[in-house]
Amino acid sequence: MKAGVVRAGIVVTGTEVITGRIADANGPWVSERLAELGVEVAHIIVVADRPDDLEHALDFLAAEGMDLIVTSGGLGPTADDLTGEIVARFAGRPLELDAEMEAKIAAILRRFASTRGIKFDEAAVMEANRKQAMVPAGAEALDPVGTAPGLVVPAGERVVVVLPGPPRELQPMWPVALATDAVRAVLARATPLHGLTMRMFGVPESEIAKSLREIEAQDGVDVDAVEITTCLRRGEIEIDVRWREETEATALAVRDGLVRRHPGETFSLDGETIDEQVAKLLRGHRLGLAESCSAGLLAARITDVPGASDYFAGSAVTYSYEAKEELLGVPKALLEEKGAVSPEVAAAMAQGALERFGADVAVAITGIAGPGGGTAEKPVGYVCFDARLADGTGIAVDRVIPGDRTDIRERSALVAMHLLRRLLGGEVSDSRP
Repeated sequence: MKAGVVRAGIVVTGTEVITGRIADANGPWVSERLAELGVEVAHIIVVADRPDDLEHALDFLAAEGMDLIVTSGGLGPTADDLTGEIVARFAGRPLELDAEMEAKIAAILRRFASTRGIKFDEAAVMEANRKQAMVPAGAEALDPVGTAPGLVVPAGERVVVVLPGPPRELQPMWPVALATDAVRAVLARATPLHGLTMRMFGVPESEIAKSLREIEAQDGVDVDAVEITTCLRRGEIEIDVRWREETEATALAVRDGLVRRHPGETFSLDGETIDEQVAKLLRGHRLGLAESCSAGLLAARITDVPGASDYFAGSAVTYSYEAKEELLGVPKALLEEKGAVSPEVAAAMAQGALERFGADVAVAITGIAGPGGGTAEKPVGYVCFDARLADGTGIAVDRVIPGDRTDIRERSALVAMHLLRRLLGGEVSDSRP
């Protein structure tokens, strides 16, 4: 075990998660919170509501040397909610009735029934919920946010934090769990874990892998000394680099090596998104949009950022020839000669957006999203973009975007965002001190 490294595993319990009826939100959320505390998360395991499966998961994480185990789910009053019982057995601690917790749960149930005007057999309901007040001996119970209390259970060389499944209950309980003596003692052994997030556009993951090999071979950087993950996220490459104090120089050498090899594709060194960058660049401007195949997706991205009303005038979704003529003033003769999907029509659409919205910045998108409508000359995925300023400065590109209809439409909006950034002179964001 490396000095200062605390390792954790997460167990998400729920047959509904295994079957896909509910997506797991807790595992990634807890993992991010642990990483912020310098904890190295080694495993996230999803198990069904079966005692044997949960036991096997706990045994596996113990065998892997986890210092901290966090579970979510399986804490309700029903027969298949057995997490507390299984964790108690795993820790070698008998269950005991916590009378104070039982009283708290009873008060919560009475309040719930009263506010909703529900009549119920109190004795029967309290009996069903008594199991939630059964606490492993020597463990610390955490006050419920719903009706299920959490638990912090010492288990030999490790600590198990038992949390409810609903995120609205788990998340408020998290800081309470961190404040317990048992968890604080584990976290005190962790050295800070630092990180940076780079973002690139227009470069495949395979090129990043090649660049990392070059950084090691040509620059003499021990890439394995830091943790590097690359992920294709919404059409962009996100690169996370994490390190501890002693390997900071290595992490920065990796960052600088990637920037040198991909200067044109790198647009963020501090995790700032393209949406955030474009929002900053648009302040003081008035933006008008003209969309065809993207059907308003670009406008949706622009307005997802709070404060967009300060600079966004509006968007015209002009799918038909008639709409392009009437709403944007695209000449009918141009449409007939060049076709709706053409650089010339994209330029006319952008000019129309400038004029119709009284804008000083405009972007137009027109393309073939498929699955039909493509030709040999203009295949499915062919999209034309035009971004321009009122003074005549502009960027026009056309390209074939791979993927299905959804991919083409979403990627078209993304390409347009990056064209806006280029048009407005965006720099690589780096807000680090």
